[in-house]
Amino acid sequence: MFAPSLAPERGLEGQLEFAMKWEGLSLAVLRALFRRVDPAEIARMVRNKPTGAYVRRIWFLYEWLMDARLELPDSGKVRAVPVVNPKLQFALGSGPLSRRHRVRNNLPGTQRFCPMVRRTPELDRYGQMRLDEEAREVIGRTHPDVIRRAAAFLLLEDSQASFQIEGERPPQDRRLRWAQAIADAGQLNLTVDEFERLQEMVIGDARFVQLGLRTEGGWIGERDRTTADPIPEHISARPEDLPDLMQGLVEFAQQSQAAPLDPVVVAAALSFGFVYIHPFEDGNGRLHRWLIHHALARAGYNPPDLVFPVSVPMLRRITDYREVLTSYSREVLPLVDWRPTRRHNIEVLNDTGDYYRFFDATAHAEFLYKCVEETVTRDLPQEVAYLEGYDEFSRRVQEETADMPEKTINLLAQFLRQNNGRLSRRARTREFKRLSLDEVERVEDLYRRCLAREADDRSG
Repeated sequence: MFAPSLAPERGLEGQLEFAMKWEGLSLAVLRALFRRVDPAEIARMVRNKPTGAYVRRIWFLYEWLMDARLELPDSGKVRAVPVVNPKLQFALGSGPLSRRHRVRNNLPGTQRFCPMVRRTPELDRYGQMRLDEEAREVIGRTHPDVIRRAAAFLLLEDSQASFQIEGERPPQDRRLRWAQAIADAGQLNLTVDEFERLQEMVIGDARFVQLGLRTEGGWIGERDRTTADPIPEHISARPEDLPDLMQGLVEFAQQSQAAPLDPVVVAAALSFGFVYIHPFEDGNGRLHRWLIHHALARAGYNPPDLVFPVSVPMLRRITDYREVLTSYSREVLPLVDWRPTRRHNIEVLNDTGDYYRFFDATAHAEFLYKCVEETVTRDLPQEVAYLEGYDEFSRRVQEETADMPEKTINLLAQFLRQNNGRLSRRARTREFKRLSLDEVERVEDLYRRCLAREADDRSG
């Protein structure tokens, strides 16, 4: 993979410098390593190369990750360097200067929660597409009334898809309440209390669910048919780690808003980090997707009053979505030491907090960008085209066929859509028995010209 001339020097310093230069930062690996390394060895590196750029980064990361201070004097006057190489991984545009180490802390999060995302050709391509600007162009050339109606439909569609992903079919009023919560995303600062309020809203009937942060283990998977013991595919964060991790999520959201960072990358790290932590007994999946809306709205990425219905392409891509969700869980599962409890739950026996605060969210960001691309290039234009076609269909039906009320025209369009552009025998003999045969043919022709393709695209 690398030329022999690039081979690192033997020893800890050479290996660390090579990794930081070519592979970027893996904070979980570094913290696990630093727990095993004699602090004197890190101090010796710094004394030997006090002005070395990579050594100063290693020094900073040791003290930052271990929350410890080595017995070393502060750096002298030397050019400050960023902790994260922005050519390898997404990082803040700037960041506070650590005068002690002469490094600029451009890490995207804090010690409590700091997922990293590698720069890949796929993510660079998506960033250059300027999907937010493309959505605004669609808005700019469309009548405001059409956009208002499209926004209402897309909002309800996202709410419904989010419940469908969880295998739920809630009543209409519950879907509408959650749609309103999605519409309000980004208006308030994230807090643990806000998470708990949203959980209560999404659960609805809380008689059989413990609200608030979990007080017991959490997992996803199957049960042994004989013993009912867990067969986990994912093990959630320990309950004793939840307050710290949730505070880290809040800090990450705040920090990423204060400094320029790709909004879709932020949304992926924040939302998938939340679902891996799985802080609640129930409602985590829908809150995970709500966080995507929150991060995008907070960054001003989607146009005002318009929600990108990312749950819809997630539902269409449900196999890919599940693969992304399980990709990291599969890596972590062998590292978690656990045992079943008497209540057929899981008790985690080792310290697993770093697996949730320092995960790699690259695959998650690529997947989310695919979903955002679909909403901007497919779902939004198709909904706009359908509504514009419907308005044309409605106008011409009234002008060329019969002066029907709007609700009757809407019913007519539904019947035509359900029967591939033809008015069924039942509709001709019941709801629309007053239409003559010529009028029926004219209506069917208008539907084909105004709506047939748009309706097919929208339903597909």
